Amino acid sequence: MRASRSFIVILSLLVLLLVYIGMRILPDLALGLGGNLVGVLALALLGVLVPVGLMSASLRRRRPSHLVAWGGLLSMGFFSSLLVMTLARDLVLLVLMLAGVLSPSIIYGSALAVPLVALGVTVVGFINARRLARVVKVNVPIRNLPPALHGYAIAQISDIHVGPTIKRLFLNAIVERVNKLGADAIAITGDLVDGSVQRLREHTAPLAQLRANDGVFFVTGNHEYYSGAEEWIAEVRRLGVTVLLNQHVLRRRGDASLMIAGVADFSAHQFNPTHRSDPQRAAAGAPQDIDVRVLLAHQPRSAPQAAEAGFDLQLSGHTHGGQFFPWNLFVPLQQPFVAGLNRVRDMWVYTSRGTGYWGPPKRFGAPSEITLVRLVPA
Repeated sequence: MRASRSFIVILSLLVLLLVYIGMRILPDLALGLGGNLVGVLALALLGVLVPVGLMSASLRRRRPSHLVAWGGLLSMGFFSSLLVMTLARDLVLLVLMLAGVLSPSIIYGSALAVPLVALGVTVVGFINARRLARVVKVNVPIRNLPPALHGYAIAQISDIHVGPTIKRLFLNAIVERVNKLGADAIAITGDLVDGSVQRLREHTAPLAQLRANDGVFFVTGNHEYYSGAEEWIAEVRRLGVTVLLNQHVLRRRGDASLMIAGVADFSAHQFNPTHRSDPQRAAAGAPQDIDVRVLLAHQPRSAPQAAEAGFDLQLSGHTHGGQFFPWNLFVPLQQPFVAGLNRVRDMWVYTSRGTGYWGPPKRFGAPSEITLVRLVPA
């Protein structure tokens, strides 16, 4: 019942926003009766496709539903840019009107620019999202780093979101690029999937090909809990990946030691109380003389607890770097960091922009990444 009410609220808000866009843009284009009718029909089609995009992860695995999901998700991305451009145009027109320089040509030209710019941003964003993520190399300075661990490399992939538009071929290309890096360890920091094991098992199969001397590790993200976390934990383990559920492993290089720990998603306890994210518990039982402690935690906001637990580095994702404007502006409302290397007390936090994308196949101003994190002496 609550889900139904939420959907009705979202649908009502969508209709109101589409009416706003239509009323602000169509009259100023002076399209005539026929043109206005086409414009209204186009906005009505958006009103149908955007909700389909929101529900795309639950559509059945059939060819028509696959195409419908693509249409819905592309429409979500276009609608977002169309709304932002309409709002931006209204602000500019208001300023020009107050300045006394508003003219009919500006009104017409800006109205024409809104859908064209929104379409252009959506096309560029699509290309950015669908291309293979670039490798970002990050050096993390660690105090008193033993020589045996100089250059120790962890390849991080995060927020791939295998689901409606990200399938086996997309993931396979990521796996091949990660393996070529020759990292000592590989970390998958959550939000691997959007959908059930039954629907996506064949598309996550390439994970079994990941190779690293010290192992391949996975921690849950919030989307695993939307998709059946227990089933996905079992499936990821079946593929040969080590799941760190408030746990750790120890690795040695000569006389030096390194801990790789992992916590469940920050919100996991809302779905399963036994999965409550706990960096202290993840490190429990480890020797006191470990040289470097690394924590895998999906959300950057795990950092204060991780720093308190004595970790030197936390690898996170979740934010997508905002994925596309203006959503990057809202990330700080929930997370301490949007992307990149930051500091919390004595601990470094690296936040990946993500290796795939969520929802609309669109990235604008926030490129996807495969991260190669190297430990270097401070």
